[in-house]
Amino acid sequence: MKTFRSILLLFLPLSLYAQEMELPYHQIPDYPADYSSGNIVGRMIDGLGYRYYWATEGISESDLAYRPSEKGRTFLETLHHIYGMSETLLESSKGEPSIRPKDFTKLSFEQLREGTLKNLEAASHLMKGKNEDDLATLKVTFQRNDKQTSFPYWNMLNGMLSDCIYHTGQLVMMRRSNGNPQHPKVNVFLGKNRE
Repeated sequence: MKTFRSILLLFLPLSLYAQEMELPYHQIPDYPADYSSGNIVGRMIDGLGYRYYWATEGISESDLAYRPSEKGRTFLETLHHIYGMSETLLESSKGEPSIRPKDFTKLSFEQLREGTLKNLEAASHLMKGKNEDDLATLKVTFQRNDKQTSFPYWNMLNGMLSDCIYHTGQLVMMRRSNGNPQHPKVNVFLGKNRE
């Protein structure tokens, strides 16, 4: 029994490390072969994924509760907001409506982080390879009860995608203000951490 426990303790850190490595966007994947419309959108999503990965890596309970001002969102509330937008980004990439309202408050930090990263990865994969005509047919559709409201995919670019990037920057600022800056070797230009 003692040998089994020793072996388990030896492999537990490796298992935890492997689980962490399974999350996408530790670094940005290789860039596509061409600058097609879908590849550009996919690359923008990849850039967001890398930023979000590192903005949320190594977060403490204190960070999650941090609120920059009395009326501002906490770090955790900002994660809820980004998660919701990542779902809409994925749903639109699939050609599906985003059903409203949704409540993400019961999700843990780990569930929000993993879900957001996986939503972004899936949306990026769906966008890559699409051409101009494909993008022209995509809609951002919101459904509330029986009512649907649709917008051209252009609104996703200046709306949710840009908003996610904006709020991810807020996460970086909030954690820095709370005394827990993100990893110092993050390099958004290269899409991977400096050696």
